[in-house]
Amino acid sequence: MRYVIVILGLVLLIGGLVAIKGSQIGMLIGMGEAMKKSGPPPEVVSTAITQKQVWETTLSAVGSVVTAKGVALSNDAPGLVSRIHFESGDTVKQGAVLVELDTSVERAQLASLQAKRDLAQISVKRSTALATSGAVAQSQVDADASSFKSLSADAGALSAQIARKVIRAPFSGKLGIRQVNLGQYLSPGTTVTTLEAEKAIFVDFSLPQQELAKLRVGMTVRAMQSGSTGALGEGTISAIDPAVDPITRNIKVRASLPDIEDKLRPGMFLRIDVVMPEKSEVVAVPQTAIVHASYGDSVFTGEEKPGPDGKPRKVAQQHFVKVGAARGDFIAVVDGLKENQEVVTAGAFKLRNGIPLTVNNKGAPPPQLDPRPENR
Repeated sequence: MRYVIVILGLVLLIGGLVAIKGSQIGMLIGMGEAMKKSGPPPEVVSTAITQKQVWETTLSAVGSVVTAKGVALSNDAPGLVSRIHFESGDTVKQGAVLVELDTSVERAQLASLQAKRDLAQISVKRSTALATSGAVAQSQVDADASSFKSLSADAGALSAQIARKVIRAPFSGKLGIRQVNLGQYLSPGTTVTTLEAEKAIFVDFSLPQQELAKLRVGMTVRAMQSGSTGALGEGTISAIDPAVDPITRNIKVRASLPDIEDKLRPGMFLRIDVVMPEKSEVVAVPQTAIVHASYGDSVFTGEEKPGPDGKPRKVAQQHFVKVGAARGDFIAVVDGLKENQEVVTAGAFKLRNGIPLTVNNKGAPPPQLDPRPENR
């Protein structure tokens, strides 16, 4: 009898456990069915409204800064450096003496020639005076005059040779790093330093030959440095090369750019925008709204659709787009979107078609055409 009671107890216990587990499984199945009907949970995103904006039309390129005049100064004649009259980075005027080479031998030879020339001049005067009285022949006068002219020419040639050993600034400007020292022997053509003209700054850049018809001398050019906000300055196109490069099929353009704050240096790399006279109307979206992928660019929009309960709710819908130029925080959408559509600007990477959305734009900075973030 005792064993029967134990067996009945075990049966009741097992039956109770089965009932409890069955109830739990039923609840889970019910929850699953309810979740299936309600769909996935909503994703929290930030959104913005597409808007039409009027943008200036520009042609973009990269260019290099050059000066109106820039040379590498070198010596014309060989010799030893006897004097240096400048330091690296000095600003000099046109004609300023920079380097003198040793001319002691040439100056001694010049002094000798000058003495002989002076003597020949005296002989010419004496023979000319005597020739009037018939004391000397006219041939003697001619010989003395020829000797004087020859010695004068030799003295002039030696003076020119001495002048060649003095290096002067051919124009006013700023010197580069000094590359010679006192006592150094210079072969002809040895670079002493560089000289760049000040203030007159140009930017050389190239554009495809297809843009040649749009270019005109005097058009506005805006120069920017990579990584900086805002333009370094504005200038105008000063020259357009008449020939197209047969290798690259590009046209070379030069723009004058005033260097008011002395920020530009020859050889600097700049981004150039040539401002066209006409403007265009574009549909602009924040750049963060674009989802880049190997199969194309796309954006997610928030659209009102009925939910499982029949009530309208906002869900994600993907649109493939063709993008154009960028301006500040915005990018132009050439095809795929219209004005006043709500696009997802943050959180688009976790979306797919039909996912419910919860919009939270608190704390999101508004996009700007000319963003200037504060340093923190």
